[in-house]
Amino acid sequence: MKKSFLFITCDEAKHICDKAQYGEATAWEKAKLMLRIFYCHVTRTYSKKNTKLSETIASSKVQCLKTEERNKLQMALEKELSKQKQQ
Repeated sequence: MKKSFLFITCDEAKHICDKAQYGEATAWEKAKLMLRIFYCHVTRTYSKKNTKLSETIASSKVQCLKTEERNKLQMALEKELSKQKQQ
């Protein structure tokens, strides 16, 4: 089957959607994605969910452990595990 110049598959659209989310998609890829979103319900739904997920993550106030804190916790866990193995 000959690959179309303008039309893309759902899998290609999902990949471009992910790239566009992180600002890595070219203008041509975005144009092909918009065309696909216009006529494909599956791609449209994927794009909406992807956007909603990105917004939720951006607006969350998740605080991660610093590397130093994580290492201390890991060492304490390993110490406790070694104590339990000895018993």
